[in-house]
Amino acid sequence: MHSSSTPPNRATDYRVVLAVVSLGVLLSSLDLFIVNVALPDMAADLGGAQISGLSWVLNAYAIVFAALLVPAGRLGDRRSIRTTFLLGLVVFVVGSALCATAWDVGSLVLFRVLQAVGGALLTPASLGLVLAASPPSRRAAAVRLWVAFGGLGAALGPVLGGLLVEFGWRWVFLVNVPIGLAAVVVGLRTLPDPEGDGGRLPDLLGAALLVGAIASLVLGLVKGEGWGWSSARVLVAFALAAILTVAFVVSSARHHSPVVDPALLRAPNFAWMTGNAVLFNVAFGAMLLSVVLWAQNVWDWSALRTGLAIAPGPLMVPVVAALAGRLIGRIGAGPVIAAGGIVFGAGMLWWARAVTLTPDYVGGLLGGMVVSGIGVGLTLPTAFAAGTGGLPPQRFATGSAVLSMARQLGLAVGVAGLVAVLGSPTSPEATLDAFRHGWYATAVVAVLAGLVGATARITKPTVAQPESAIESAVA
Repeated sequence: MHSSSTPPNRATDYRVVLAVVSLGVLLSSLDLFIVNVALPDMAADLGGAQISGLSWVLNAYAIVFAALLVPAGRLGDRRSIRTTFLLGLVVFVVGSALCATAWDVGSLVLFRVLQAVGGALLTPASLGLVLAASPPSRRAAAVRLWVAFGGLGAALGPVLGGLLVEFGWRWVFLVNVPIGLAAVVVGLRTLPDPEGDGGRLPDLLGAALLVGAIASLVLGLVKGEGWGWSSARVLVAFALAAILTVAFVVSSARHHSPVVDPALLRAPNFAWMTGNAVLFNVAFGAMLLSVVLWAQNVWDWSALRTGLAIAPGPLMVPVVAALAGRLIGRIGAGPVIAAGGIVFGAGMLWWARAVTLTPDYVGGLLGGMVVSGIGVGLTLPTAFAAGTGGLPPQRFATGSAVLSMARQLGLAVGVAGLVAVLGSPTSPEATLDAFRHGWYATAVVAVLAGLVGATARITKPTVAQPESAIESAVA
């Protein structure tokens, strides 16, 4: 991201800039997680929609957000990151307001796509604005705070979502409107406007191909049971996913500004850590949706109680992440990532063995929630550090965006995979068996992610980066 600018002055006070862009990042991050706990209430209000349909409320956002991250960042660098950020914030606010007016699942999914476009525009531009407005001596601290707001969205999402659903699920989206508009008004007066580099357009066709490939894969997964796994429609969905993936790879190889630059895959650790990011977030997405569905649909808990029940897991992440930084120096990055995958899998096995149809938070859900949170804290910071540590400085922003993209795509596939495994059980005992199968499958994927990550080695950066990769991991 472009970061040159005139020295900060009163008109571009870096603290005000940081506050404005952090609000934008917080809103876009919250919407990746806040909606999970609202799904059962949405289903009841939107004509008893099935989870296979409602899963698109999560997946449409994650897929579009992921695919547009890199192109949106390059569009901002090309012209104006200030304009890109403010445009993204306005689009996000409009999308949020429209989501609150949705009359059925189809309209809600459509408006979530608009939200995702806004989130993708504002997120990469926000880091460029922080760097442009901050004096060199304060850039590391400013970016740490920027990163913390991204992580805060993941931690607060389920709890805040649960609280808002008490007033109605539409408040999950309406809350974004006044906060976002306030940020736009302040941003118009305070944000710096560094000069763009005037480069060529990014590979927008490649981004569209990636969206189509993942959407086709997700469609085949969530409709597999209803349409039949060997039906023509499911087979066509999977075949289309494969064809579009090949087309995406070809586009990336030929375009001057691809979504995924093939040169990145030759950087130390990067390809392996991208694979780890996809797999681990498949497990994470399945885990988060499973606990929401179990607590609300089986134990009949409220959205607020469910959100509070989830909170101990995310709260473990920053604590464990700090310890992971020390472990890397002692035993290496690969063993830490491998341990994270295994520990996360152990949390899923805990649920498979301890959770029963009788509500028991302490004896059932709590242990697995805490253990899986430890696994996340061990894995995400370390894998991000290993993936970005060997990148040259001009590739750091793009490489970070690609890893973030991989994580969001993993979330979408994880949600779809869980929906496919759960199916439509017709009795409480069958429901318990289905969730156990889901938790076993999630554990296997988490361990596989750990094995992929075990290859990692922390490399010495060629120059100082604006922020340590360890600290950037929660962005």
